[in-house]
Amino acid sequence: MGGKKLTAETVQPSKKTSSGTKSTAAKKTKPVAGIDENGTFRAWDNAKTKARPKKDAEKTPVKRGSTAQQAAKKLAEAQKADPSYNLQNKVLADYGDSQIKHLDSLEHIRLRSGMYIGRLGDGSNQNDGIYVLLKEVIDNSIDEFIVGFGNRIDIQIAENRVKVRDYGRGIPLGKVVECVSQINTGAKYNDDVFQFSVGMNGVGTKAVNALSSYFRVVAIRDGLATEAVFEKGKLISHRASFKLSKPGKNGTYFEFVPDESIFGKYSFNMEYVEKRIWNYAYLNTGLTLSLNGKIFSSQNGLLDLLQSELETEKLYTIGSYCGNHLQFAFTHTNSYGENYFSFVNGQFTSDGGTHLTAFKEGFIKGVNEFFQENYKSEDIREGITAAVLVKVKNPVFESQTKNKLGNTDIRQWIVAEVQSGLDDWLHKNPKEAEMLQKKIEANEKLRTELSAVKKQAREASKKMSIRIPKLDDCRYHLEDGVKGENSMIFITEGQSASGSITHARDANYQAIFSLRGKPENMYGKKQTDIYKNDELLQLMMALGIETSVENLKYSKIVIATDADNDGFHIRNLLLTFFLGYFEELVTSGRVWILETPLFRVRNKKENIYCYSEKERDEAQAKLGKSETSRFKGLGEISGDEFKQFITPDKIRLTPVEISQLKIVPQLLAFYMGKNTPERRKFIEENLLGNAEIDA
Repeated sequence: MGGKKLTAETVQPSKKTSSGTKSTAAKKTKPVAGIDENGTFRAWDNAKTKARPKKDAEKTPVKRGSTAQQAAKKLAEAQKADPSYNLQNKVLADYGDSQIKHLDSLEHIRLRSGMYIGRLGDGSNQNDGIYVLLKEVIDNSIDEFIVGFGNRIDIQIAENRVKVRDYGRGIPLGKVVECVSQINTGAKYNDDVFQFSVGMNGVGTKAVNALSSYFRVVAIRDGLATEAVFEKGKLISHRASFKLSKPGKNGTYFEFVPDESIFGKYSFNMEYVEKRIWNYAYLNTGLTLSLNGKIFSSQNGLLDLLQSELETEKLYTIGSYCGNHLQFAFTHTNSYGENYFSFVNGQFTSDGGTHLTAFKEGFIKGVNEFFQENYKSEDIREGITAAVLVKVKNPVFESQTKNKLGNTDIRQWIVAEVQSGLDDWLHKNPKEAEMLQKKIEANEKLRTELSAVKKQAREASKKMSIRIPKLDDCRYHLEDGVKGENSMIFITEGQSASGSITHARDANYQAIFSLRGKPENMYGKKQTDIYKNDELLQLMMALGIETSVENLKYSKIVIATDADNDGFHIRNLLLTFFLGYFEELVTSGRVWILETPLFRVRNKKENIYCYSEKERDEAQAKLGKSETSRFKGLGEISGDEFKQFITPDKIRLTPVEISQLKIVPQLLAFYMGKNTPERRKFIEENLLGNAEIDA
């Protein structure tokens, strides 16, 4: 190139003149944005010209997107999009011996119980294994009701012995033993007999049988019965097709006692059991359940569920929709956040899943279509409480315990049916529609105010270092999938407590946030106030929830405070914070309490850590001459010693649970409100005397 400097002009392609000869291209004038080469203004050619209607002082009637007749027609079309739409008229085949199908066997239920029922537990947690056993037996009876056989289920629980009697078709008499003892044997695999099964598809009663010290099943059909009795999964006695001495209705009877060699000492919490039975009633209108003589029945399904949960907290009459394979009910309250009760084929899915995501999407689209607006999803959903039930032909759950649905093929029809069903309900209930719109607009205003406060908070947070001062983070979080499933953050009081945990934790999945002391009581404060509180803002940033709870970084939020008055007070203040502003974290099972030992009993050969006075007394009796220490704070436990209390196989966590949403405002008002005289009277009447305190 001879060292010649290249310029734009030298690389510019040459143009041909009219005579076809080449000439050097002339320099072009730089175009003005939005104006073409001919000088025409084009900037708005692709812009949306539809302006948002002005909100005048005298509001004109809202223009609806469709008429009531059009909404009803669209609803019918949306229902037909359901893949299982044509199954409702399908004639069921005869439920006889020939319909029972046997798949490859699975073994070792007793050795691998976690694969089938999840956790074991002692009955103190509503997800403990003994409740799963009860559920699996009742689910079989529910499956009978779903396909039209038997509208009553009788349940008795006394001294850890469970009895369940349904009035369905009864297990085929020639297959009773196989159905309760051979893995993957049953009619749940046969679409001609069961279409929307609730149970474990060939595993449920086998798991109950294997994990029970005593298990009895009796099937009754047309005056004949077959009985089988098992102990720990082994057949003890069998009577086949004998004639009943007294006439009995068709159906199946189960009786079992969960095996203490598997579960240890346990007991049924009847409050948990009753909640499960109520759910069965809400999800199966027309079914009557009897628990120890108490009747459970619902005529309005999910609407009754929300009515029971909320009572007077709702802002407008509960809306509901009931299709063949989709049901939902909803309302709004003045609480912050969102709350959902989601079910698949009668199974409570505590972690939601694709059906709940589709419901949320359809709800937003339905609202915006009806009001002909473009409201943001957070303004529509803020304060919502809803219940959703779908019936899916082949549900795919993420685990055997079925906490989360994974089917992706159901989204389209659920979104369409929710959207049309909501649109139809709003047309039929104009007053409720107006109140819903007012709530959305109030949320919109609140979000705007909150946005300004959050902006100030973000500016304040920039003054901090990139690392949140009181946070010792872990390596994996929820967003990391399987690696983050066990992630947890310990919220501790002070540096001494966090110091012990810091030296004992597994930095891969255990994080620590240290409070300076007692956080502010946020009861009755505005949502904007929590962002003005420096410590609570740092806590929200540590959890990842300062903008949305959907960004939560950890699977478990663990409150780890001392077992003394100050520790309990801090625990209450934190629970007030979570229940008041992030209630869905509690209702979705994210908040836990760390249980640490109160006593250490030791001699020269052995240390025993005790979590109660009873355990202490037993340890003292076992070791004889020994030394007993009382732990008053987490800081008194060394890091090496503390490690054994937070390892996965030994950590003791108590979930923070709510029996009903309606009790939350009452509890917070009483314990954290400005009713000091009433609270003082309660304390005086329930205060323990010195003789009653064992510490």
